[in-house]
Amino acid sequence: MSVSIPQFDPRSIDKLIEVQEQFLRDPSTMSEFILTTRDEFLRMGLDFITQTLNSCDEMLRGSAVRRMKGWQIVRRDRKALITSLGNVQFQKTLFKNSKTKETCYLVDRILGIGEHQRITDDALANLLVEAVQTSYRRGGEEVSILSQVSRQTVKERIHALEFPLEKDKPEQDEKRAPEYLFIDADEDHASLQFNSVRGDLKVSPEGYKNNTVMTKLVYVYEGIEPTAPKSRRNHLVNPHYFSGVYHGTDNGKLWDEVYAYIEHTYDLTKIKKIYVQGDGAAWITKGHRRLDGLTMVLDEFHLRKYITAMTHHLLDGAADAKAELICIIREGTEEEFRRQCREILSCARTEGEKVRVLQGKNYILQNWGAAKTRFIERTVRGCSAEGHVSHMLSSRMSSRPMGWSRTGADKMARLRAYYFNKGDMLDLIRSQPEIQEAKAAAGAEDVDILRSNALFQWENQHRQAYGKYFDAMQASISSAAAKEAWFKVHIWGL
Repeated sequence: MSVSIPQFDPRSIDKLIEVQEQFLRDPSTMSEFILTTRDEFLRMGLDFITQTLNSCDEMLRGSAVRRMKGWQIVRRDRKALITSLGNVQFQKTLFKNSKTKETCYLVDRILGIGEHQRITDDALANLLVEAVQTSYRRGGEEVSILSQVSRQTVKERIHALEFPLEKDKPEQDEKRAPEYLFIDADEDHASLQFNSVRGDLKVSPEGYKNNTVMTKLVYVYEGIEPTAPKSRRNHLVNPHYFSGVYHGTDNGKLWDEVYAYIEHTYDLTKIKKIYVQGDGAAWITKGHRRLDGLTMVLDEFHLRKYITAMTHHLLDGAADAKAELICIIREGTEEEFRRQCREILSCARTEGEKVRVLQGKNYILQNWGAAKTRFIERTVRGCSAEGHVSHMLSSRMSSRPMGWSRTGADKMARLRAYYFNKGDMLDLIRSQPEIQEAKAAAGAEDVDILRSNALFQWENQHRQAYGKYFDAMQASISSAAAKEAWFKVHIWGL
């Protein structure tokens, strides 16, 4: 392999020396000195990558192993790739197998590059890191230091993402065993641009479009702790997030993922109780019923919101009425609660006030057991679902005017959960089916190992180009020969 650091284009070294001299003449231009040096090193890096890839293709063209396996040269083409540094263009040769009649760019196969891939894995990881935090446009701009791609390209890449399932992950050798485990759940509402195709949104007689999609959030954690010994701020202990767009029976898939994570991560025989906290929505209560031994807890935010709405019209007596309702929920019965609601209803003067009392009454009675648990169980401190929805979903998807497709909303919600779970974006890219197929084709786990005499034979043939070695008795080989040998292993695996 002919590419080495000392063989860099001397013009690059001359350019760096010139930049340094200009800075020393006028030290006030330090910022220009730094920026120019950065750009020159980036250009050198791209040039080094290009030369290395060209050398890989040249070794394939001259490989006796390749010919022995029946691969014949057809033509040479140019391949363009967007990397995290910038654009790289290199030569690649199309081969045809005389036995199987298959045509293939062997260098692509060895490098694990897909047939139509034009962005490298590291650049795609940069794209996802930025797009999950800001926008498709910014993701396209940050894909590379010296290059960028369009918003449409970012959207297509995110829409095509497949996320690893918890059930497919290996179980941990040492499972955690906290005393209590908590599951919080809530949802956000994002705006749709369309349901299936553009222009299919229905408009109500009042002029409102039915254009919302529900993105659901569930997270599992082991408790709440102060962020510092004397801090008034708290954080969740070992949280893990799940999110996406789920409808109808698909809700079961969400909860299956949650329970698969719990079984993989925790020793359930040592956990005293698992709490499910939420606002009482049907999809949450159904998820609670899918696994025995879970205790449903009503979100205190929604519970107090309804109690406040029920008693708001009582003016000076509202505080006493709220305290009485809470006391009944904690220690009383459903009949006592109904009786108190009738007294509050009798004081309502308008139809709106009556509606709020009845709505609050029905909501609390429908979630009576969960509401009681909220005030009885001392282990349950609070539910942060509203804050998490705002931080994880709304801040990226609905707090500012923006429209989504159902697929886009689902993929972004899942990507946000993956991001907050501290998932590695490069690992996510490499787990994609098309990348896995390319890597599988490039695998060389079961290949013949090159014998030492083959290496020395290569060395003797290239003695004039690479010089004599210091001590042949030590059976040492040059760096160039070693590089050639390493790459030949992959040629043997074709």
